[in-house]
Amino acid sequence: MTVFRPPLPTRRHLLAAGALSPLLRPSRLRAATTVPDSPLSAEHALVAFGHVGPVSDGGWTHAHDLGVQAVRARWPGLNTIYVESIPYSADATRIFRQFVAEGAAMVIATSNYGDFIRDVADAAPKVAFLECDGHNVSDNLGWYYITHWYASYIIGVAAGRLSKSGRLGYIASFPIPSVFAGANATLLGAQSVNPQATMRVISINSWFDPQAASQAGAALVDSGCDFLCGIMDDPAYLRVAEERHVWAAMWNTDMRRFGPDSYVSSVVLDFAPFYIDQIAARLAGRWQPAGHFLGLGHGVDRDAWGARVPQAVRDEADAVRTRILAGWNPFTGPIRDTTGRIRIPAGQSMSDAELYQWSWQVQGGAGLA
Repeated sequence: MTVFRPPLPTRRHLLAAGALSPLLRPSRLRAATTVPDSPLSAEHALVAFGHVGPVSDGGWTHAHDLGVQAVRARWPGLNTIYVESIPYSADATRIFRQFVAEGAAMVIATSNYGDFIRDVADAAPKVAFLECDGHNVSDNLGWYYITHWYASYIIGVAAGRLSKSGRLGYIASFPIPSVFAGANATLLGAQSVNPQATMRVISINSWFDPQAASQAGAALVDSGCDFLCGIMDDPAYLRVAEERHVWAAMWNTDMRRFGPDSYVSSVVLDFAPFYIDQIAARLAGRWQPAGHFLGLGHGVDRDAWGARVPQAVRDEADAVRTRILAGWNPFTGPIRDTTGRIRIPAGQSMSDAELYQWSWQVQGGAGLA
């Protein structure tokens, strides 16, 4: 049966219960040359999930938890455990090592933990590890990520039509590649229908801080932005948009209930098919470590349009979506950065690997270092 272990709801409870003894950071160990390949029955297997936030956040972690729920529905006898709000610190290493000690056949981290998870994977060659937004593949460690830049571009087309001022405001977490990709893609989509569109970005140094997100949203509206978007795990700035009568697009899940009049769409995530596929492979003894991009319509997409989005805007944006699904790449040059320098020459397109590592802001944008 599915197992919810009270001792493992949070890092704090783990430490308080004495379940995790202080462990020195292990030295880099060379993984074995064999992958986890022994077939397992669901009733005798344990899969552990490590989350960066609370499953109740309504955003990123909630989207992953929906995938976990789908796994439980697919295999009612599979044992599953999870820990919420794992910090980016040595505590992460302790928790991942605890998963291994619990007997996990597979460990799935729903955020990028770098060496904190890789060190554990290297020391446990018979356990399969997956890291969301990871960048390493070893004998028993793979990664996966969503190509959210396409959904962001589609929503950007709608933003370019809906914004009367042409000023978009973006609430960001940190100046990291996923944020650059999301902000840039949205702005480029807007500029495809309104070449004068601009974007101001405010980073709040958190994925989940409703107060800071609200303050950033209000500041952007005060500066003249009439379309808010971002990459937050909560609906705070949508509430601001509703109060201030401007448009807003969200991330992770359908959040329209928090601002039905302002809601345009959301970059929505669906990890369920991928989790089911990967766990099925592990149970069958045929899992292989690799990097996986979950594409448009297969893990990530735009949400159903908000009630007040005009039909003409929906149709125009969805025509772009159809072109992307048919193979068209909207990230084709010339694309300039904020200094006017051409970064992507005419006729050259950015690959998913390049978009995944985006580290510069496009012309018309401001606020990302």
